[in-house]
Amino acid sequence: MAPEKPGAPGRPPGGAVVDAHQHVWDVSAHHQPWLASDDTLAPLRRKFTVADLAPLAAAEGVTASVVVQTVTEAWETPELLALADAGGLVAGVVGWVDLTAPDVADALCALRELPGGGRLAAIRHPVLTEPDPDWLARPAVLRGLAAVAAAGLAFDVVGAPRHLPAAADAAARLPQLTFVLDHLGNPDLAASPLAGEPWASAFARLAALPNVVVKLSGILSEPPPPGAGPGPAAHLRPFCDLALARFGPDRVMFGSDWPVCTLGASYAQVCAAARALTAGLSPAEREAIFSGTARRIYALGQVGR
Repeated sequence: MAPEKPGAPGRPPGGAVVDAHQHVWDVSAHHQPWLASDDTLAPLRRKFTVADLAPLAAAEGVTASVVVQTVTEAWETPELLALADAGGLVAGVVGWVDLTAPDVADALCALRELPGGGRLAAIRHPVLTEPDPDWLARPAVLRGLAAVAAAGLAFDVVGAPRHLPAAADAAARLPQLTFVLDHLGNPDLAASPLAGEPWASAFARLAALPNVVVKLSGILSEPPPPGAGPGPAAHLRPFCDLALARFGPDRVMFGSDWPVCTLGASYAQVCAAARALTAGLSPAEREAIFSGTARRIYALGQVGR
């Protein structure tokens, strides 16, 4: 890869950054069941808004974001679309529908007709919570995913490594649908990226499929395991380098995973880790990771430029 040119370290030309993965919630208005599942999540059991994120994002050159679903409830996606419709930081929405419902196509059309419906970029289901590792390969789910593709949307995959083989199967069966692998597929950072199974082989399979892209997100706030090399992001570099080698910058996008990331790092620290991991790339390669890939995959257009 070409060496870095002079300028702000790790930032794309022009400095405009898209944060392709952030969340909002208000626990006083809506229950977030997942926050009750683990006491380590206690600091997140409060309200997080776009207004909270906006000054943090502005300080890091982030001019647009993609807000991502957190619960499998019908009320959430319309609220997220309304946020996008209001203008400002949120340029796209990754929402939720019941993929197994017989009327999933109608549900997608209904979302598109809501205020902000034009900002619906993708659908996500928290596969991470599914006990069946083959959930994504179920016939009913595949039918739902085909409806997502027909609606012109992408599909975000958030799962444990055990869910990734089925994700690769689904992506191979549905070449018309773009799959976005969140958080690099949640690898075990204490293991070698070439040896940690089932993540390593499934990650390679996903990367070999042209309809799969990956988010450099989620892991950016993870502390280094014992014995990790020097530097705040040294333990992440083997995974980032493998993602860049397998997918290429045009299929990698940056996401903060705010506010979940605040359990381990500040927003500024997460952005700094991403910049450090990509500082050796060319301006064009950084532009893809920090803006271009997200704009293309999520059809964000000129918003936030």
